[in-house]
Amino acid sequence: MDETPKNKSGWRILRRSLIGLAIFATLVGIFYTEEDWRGKRAWENCKRELEAKGAVLDWNAYIPPPVPDDQNFFKASTDIALKFVRARNDAEAEMSRKVVKFQFQLWPSETNTFPVLDTAKTGPIVVATITVMSPGSATLESASNRIILKFNDPAARSKADKWIQKIIGGMVKGAAGFKFSELQLSNLPPAQIFLQADASPTIGDLENLISADTITNIGHLHVEATGAKGLFQVLLTGVRITAAADYLKWSDQFESDFDEIREALKRPYARIDGDYSQPYSVPIPNFVMIRSLAQTMAQRAQCYLLLGQPEKALRELSLLNDSRRITEAAPTSKPMTLVAAMINVAITGLYVNTIADGLQRHAWQEPQLAALQEQLKKINLTPFVAEGFNEERAAVCFMLANNSQADYESRRLVNTSYGISIKPKLEDPEYLFLTFAPRGWVYQNMVIHATLLQATIDSYDLTNDLILVSMANVTSDKVNALSKLSAYSFLNTLFVPNFIKATQVVAHNQTLANEAQIVCALDRFRLVHGNYPDTLDALMPQFIEKLPHDIIGGQPLHYRRTDDGKFLLYSIGWNETDDGGQPSPSGENGWIDFTKGDWVWQYPAK
Repeated sequence: MDETPKNKSGWRILRRSLIGLAIFATLVGIFYTEEDWRGKRAWENCKRELEAKGAVLDWNAYIPPPVPDDQNFFKASTDIALKFVRARNDAEAEMSRKVVKFQFQLWPSETNTFPVLDTAKTGPIVVATITVMSPGSATLESASNRIILKFNDPAARSKADKWIQKIIGGMVKGAAGFKFSELQLSNLPPAQIFLQADASPTIGDLENLISADTITNIGHLHVEATGAKGLFQVLLTGVRITAAADYLKWSDQFESDFDEIREALKRPYARIDGDYSQPYSVPIPNFVMIRSLAQTMAQRAQCYLLLGQPEKALRELSLLNDSRRITEAAPTSKPMTLVAAMINVAITGLYVNTIADGLQRHAWQEPQLAALQEQLKKINLTPFVAEGFNEERAAVCFMLANNSQADYESRRLVNTSYGISIKPKLEDPEYLFLTFAPRGWVYQNMVIHATLLQATIDSYDLTNDLILVSMANVTSDKVNALSKLSAYSFLNTLFVPNFIKATQVVAHNQTLANEAQIVCALDRFRLVHGNYPDTLDALMPQFIEKLPHDIIGGQPLHYRRTDDGKFLLYSIGWNETDDGGQPSPSGENGWIDFTKGDWVWQYPAK
């Protein structure tokens, strides 16, 4: 049967459509082939250039060699492994809960807590009584729990503040946010204030005399009348605090656990058994457990310092400092993940801040100062963080180069909660990119990632112990300029860490450790000579062998004695400018703005 004109027209349209689709498919194939070739070639060139400069991009180079079990921290006992190796699945987590109660009892809970004095529940604490008397009504002498003040004396308020602070005792905010007191405030016998005044003062007059912010960090003071003529009470309210002795008694239940960890840390190696062939399968330490241990030891040290027992405080701080080795994968530091490196940095900051608590109170004596100074001298954070960036780069590039779409989904690089629905997947740019983009685009992202990480690593001058701020800032600007709209940089907006913030924290905490080493030497000098030296050079060689330099710029840290007999010690900080010892400001959320001001050691208060 002859084809009608209509049928002929339909076949022509179909043939043209098929030819058009074939041409389109061919062009798409050519486009994908071209982009794949360009991307892989760009990556190979980038890899060759970086390796020529000494970069290690082969993931296999980061796999740690086996170590002897009897020298491995993680093999010291089953309990140590359960405490300090992160559970890989629910079954391991449940085993840890059943076998190792320590991990889940270290923090107080409703069923397991140390005593807390809460004036919201118990009512205010009577700190002192005020008896108003005429100047010549009686002859009294000051005593340990009694002070005599003259209402019109300009120094009366200052005297009252110092005396009440002495009566209440020392207090400290613990490393985990709890507050501790030197004394049992619930059993505090009220002290006596005898106030000589020509006329009867009002409640307002007395509250002006008794500064409400005498102990602002712990609670608030206010005055109320007792009903008896000329007799008033000084009340402490808004208190939620634990006596140092109570916290130590409560945490003593874990002393056998602490001793087990101390013994295990004598082993020179720290390698977790597991599969290191894939970056996502690398076994990692239980960072929550490490943080809990560090904060607990810091708080125990703080409590011992409050109670005037510096030797016991040193023992707790030494365990805190030694616990950093768990994150350092000794002795090879392989693989040093960026998370582990930054946990190490955070623990160092906690360790130094706890030392500072004792220095501010002049609680440390010569033996402890010398021991702490020796520990501080060995702290060098920058190599671990630089290695963390190396490992981060090798891991990301390995996964992007070798993982399939199924691997991406199983590793949660794309959203895996879609089920069988296709619509959410089509609305997810990350899924679409990893599923449909040319493989060459992934390689182009690897080029940018590896290049940016190399620039980050280059800002760590490990030879001279410096952080190169200008280089770090330039690289940070490049990271901030990355756009999700660019096919070559899209994945980097997901994978590139906030390295500038990490580098600032590393530089700041290393500076604190360097400053603390010097301050220990300064306090040792003060114990011998009764004051601080005019220059840091006077510390050498008796009190310190070598002065650490400023990690920013490499010049000596700035030091001078102040008119009140204290001192000022500081680094020029991230802005690389000497601001005369003006500290970096804190924002509303309490975070320090490291980019402004100097990094100042807060001198000890007398």
